[in-house]
Amino acid sequence: MCSFVYLASQSPRRQDLLKQIDVQFRLLAPDRDEDSEALETLHPGESARRYVIRVAVLKAGAAVVRLRRRGWPTAPILAADTTVALDRTVLGKPATQADATRMLERLSGRQHRVLTAVALTDGRRLSWMLSESRVTLCELSARTIRSYVASREPFDKAGGYAIQGRAAAFVRQVSGSFSGVVGLPLCETAQLLREYQVRF
Repeated sequence: MCSFVYLASQSPRRQDLLKQIDVQFRLLAPDRDEDSEALETLHPGESARRYVIRVAVLKAGAAVVRLRRRGWPTAPILAADTTVALDRTVLGKPATQADATRMLERLSGRQHRVLTAVALTDGRRLSWMLSESRVTLCELSARTIRSYVASREPFDKAGGYAIQGRAAAFVRQVSGSFSGVVGLPLCETAQLLREYQVRF
């Protein structure tokens, strides 16, 4: 049995979710000279499903190299990635206020998909699982969108909103995994942890 995992993410939301189910973890965040954003580049014609799985697996692989370089004790490594898809369009993280505004205008009053892939590796084998949820937002006025974008919460959030934050007031319905929408589906994560004999 393993007593802890490495979390290859800087996301406070993923850290909180692991704490929620009593998983002991140590951060294995990218080094300053790593271009972790490059892993999240969307390939032309790539589906949201294929994209989010590929990125989670790449993050896990990069973390294996990072762990070996640092010479830290061996333990399973957990990585994840979340994306939002509206019809066939993948909505990543907004880079500017204009990006965030456009995303929220498109999502207003509509249902979209939130996909989170979780990957777990011990350096020899790698397993992954995918969570797909459907979220419907209420109609958002231009004033509401401006105020929300000004709060800076949309940045670094797939689709330009955080369901665990102020944007909870925008959500009319969630079908699927709430924790998956936040960024780490706990049912799938727990299943992978048991597969790798991580104690929690």
